[in-house]
Amino acid sequence: MNVDRASVLEFEQLRELLSGYAASDLGRRRLGELTPSVNVAWIENQHRLTSEAREFRRTQGNFNFAGLLDIRDLLERSRISGAVLETEEILEVITVVDRAAEWRQVMLHPPTQTEQDWSTLKQVSAGITDFTDLLRGLRNKILPDGTLDDRASANLARIRREIDKQRRSLEASLRLYLRKLAEGGTVQDEVVSIRGERFVIPVKAELKRRVQGVVHGVSSSGQTLYVEPMETIEQNNELVRLIEEEQAEIRRILLEMTARIGERASQIRAASEVLAELELQFVKARFAEDYHCVSPAFSASLDTATSHTALLLRDGRHPLLERSLRSQHLSQPPAEDCLEHTVIPLTIELEDGVRELVISGPNTGGKTVALKTVGLLALMAQAGVPVPASRMETPVFDAVFADIGDYQSIEQNLSTFSSHVTNIDRISRTASKHSLVLLDELGSATDPDEGGALAVAIAEYFLNKGCFTIISTHHTSLKVYATNSAGIMNAAVGFDEATLRPTYALKVGVPGASAGINIAQRLGLNSSIIQSARMHLGTQARDVALFLDRLHRDLEAVEVERLRLHALQEGLRQERTRLEGEGKREQREKANQLEKKLNALLRDFEYHAREATHAIQDRVAAQKLSKEAERRIAKLRRNFREQFDSAIVAHSSGADHGDPNAQPQLVKHVSLGDLVKLKSLRRNGKVIRVLESDQFEVEVGAMKMRIPREDIAEVVARAADAPINAARARGVSVSLAAESETVAAEINVIGHSVDDATRELERFLDRAFLAGLARVRIVHGSGMGILRKALRQFLEQHPHVESIAEAPQSEGGAGATIAELRI
Repeated sequence: MNVDRASVLEFEQLRELLSGYAASDLGRRRLGELTPSVNVAWIENQHRLTSEAREFRRTQGNFNFAGLLDIRDLLERSRISGAVLETEEILEVITVVDRAAEWRQVMLHPPTQTEQDWSTLKQVSAGITDFTDLLRGLRNKILPDGTLDDRASANLARIRREIDKQRRSLEASLRLYLRKLAEGGTVQDEVVSIRGERFVIPVKAELKRRVQGVVHGVSSSGQTLYVEPMETIEQNNELVRLIEEEQAEIRRILLEMTARIGERASQIRAASEVLAELELQFVKARFAEDYHCVSPAFSASLDTATSHTALLLRDGRHPLLERSLRSQHLSQPPAEDCLEHTVIPLTIELEDGVRELVISGPNTGGKTVALKTVGLLALMAQAGVPVPASRMETPVFDAVFADIGDYQSIEQNLSTFSSHVTNIDRISRTASKHSLVLLDELGSATDPDEGGALAVAIAEYFLNKGCFTIISTHHTSLKVYATNSAGIMNAAVGFDEATLRPTYALKVGVPGASAGINIAQRLGLNSSIIQSARMHLGTQARDVALFLDRLHRDLEAVEVERLRLHALQEGLRQERTRLEGEGKREQREKANQLEKKLNALLRDFEYHAREATHAIQDRVAAQKLSKEAERRIAKLRRNFREQFDSAIVAHSSGADHGDPNAQPQLVKHVSLGDLVKLKSLRRNGKVIRVLESDQFEVEVGAMKMRIPREDIAEVVARAADAPINAARARGVSVSLAAESETVAAEINVIGHSVDDATRELERFLDRAFLAGLARVRIVHGSGMGILRKALRQFLEQHPHVESIAEAPQSEGGAGATIAELRI
């Protein structure tokens, strides 16, 4: 890819910025090789890798690349027969191999809870082979300080044990010898020293003749000689021999380890390259997180013929400028209204046949920064680096050309103007329709009229060539050309007339005034010069400047109104969302109410169905009740369907809203003292307290319990219908013993004689009749059938009894009798 010198310098500075995120020499070396490409497949693959690295950091944290070195030279040396790597060098290789194996395990066995797609990372990681055997043979043999561990080989461990033993023996012999010499004052100190791997003792120089031995050194003062006594020469010789044997064993081990590395050198190098690529992606991921970057989209490639090509940049920021302003902000926080210390995002949209943008406006307003931002972000996109923007869509450029800055050269006899012309001539001959051309201050440094004409001609040339071109200028003629020509658009950097400061915001669609006099005034130029300049300003130029200023004020007013309408639209959208939410909540509440009603209908149907089933289960009456059971179930089904349909219609129309009587499956009238049948227990109970409109306290035998209205199947007997209550209602005074006690609905006379059972049954029937019970059960047992026969004959003749029947199986069968009373 062809890139101009100015753009190359910018990209090199970007690489320096990225290098600050690298943790290893391996990663920094890979960053140094990063360049833009025209290969769309490679570019998109790079962006996918970076996206997956960002996701990995978000879900799994970072991966440790620290300490990885470039081991390519070491691997080449390991291939040479007989070559030996040093322990520190082998340790560098082991570190790379160990880290590669660790990453391979992460890709092969990702955490079970993750659902991320790391297919591109896995594809790159496939270049790492299994190094388990190699690591088993190399790992833990070299200590962190670079020395071989005793366990590197059994022979090395043996030699080192013998060396330690020999040293202890030598020290013991020398200390014994020293004690003898110390008695005569011959030695300087009672210490044992080492000189050249040999143990020696310090002897006073004037008494050296008293000690027979070899002198291995003299102290700096010359008063002490280091002597190896004759008695220990053999021991020292043995120690030296053992040390030489140790060094030979160490060399043998290192030679073997080097050979093993050499055998896998190509695979280790491939793994090293994978780690370098991975660190590059993690560096880009960290950069993207810190600078809030996105992956760009590519509208067209060099080898794809398409009519739709666009250069769209939304909220783009120059990363080098942002880094510089961040460092300035840390060293000296700026004032709140100081725009010079704030990166103003850049938005450019060149589409629908528009290929050229002319940027005008005041000096120091950000025109050059806009050109550099577009150029650098285009290079970043094609180098696989996320761009600091909220969105970017760009074609793949075959070259990025820039004429930015002052190329004046004394050596080449080039003035500012001639250097610009020379550079633009080179660009015009080299650029293609797939190129990006950036021209700063086009037509400057010469006569304004001729410079304006030349600028228009250059802009027209590149427009006809079809390449994307962004131009900054102060020439009115070029602004007019952009206004009147198709495929080219004006843009302006803003200027605040009140503060005489640029706003750095780019407005696309209108030209801008240069405001050179105002900028000079802000920069502190002598006021008399400023006043004189305004007087010399031509009427036409002044009118154009006033028109552009008025146009920009109108545009600002339109922008304020647009923002107001947008805020109003957003408020309406939020209100609509709120109302929709309330409607959905109301609908859910109605659905819940309907569900409760239907559940109550189903519970009532289930209760009656169970009752019918229990009646059918009576073996004795099965034949007689089968038709009756079918009739009752059919009736229950019809009733359920009618109640279900009425509940659906009433709920859908809202007719049952707030109406407690719109629930036909509930028993409506329950009063204090009523005898009710409970669905949950299938037993009768007396209402002893009304707690709420739908909550009652009932007494079932000796048990008291709280029940809802839905649990009441029917009112068996109403307190107001009992004979005693009817008599009292007519004014008759009636008193009963133990009136407050609840009358049971059954009596158990098993084990009684016929006479005793008859007397008990008669008293029970009187109490049940007075209590208003409609149905009672007499439990007498089966036995021989004598008691059952006698009690049933008694019941048939009793005046309170309407009819009798054998109890169903669920209530005792032949061992009990059901009596219906005349209420």
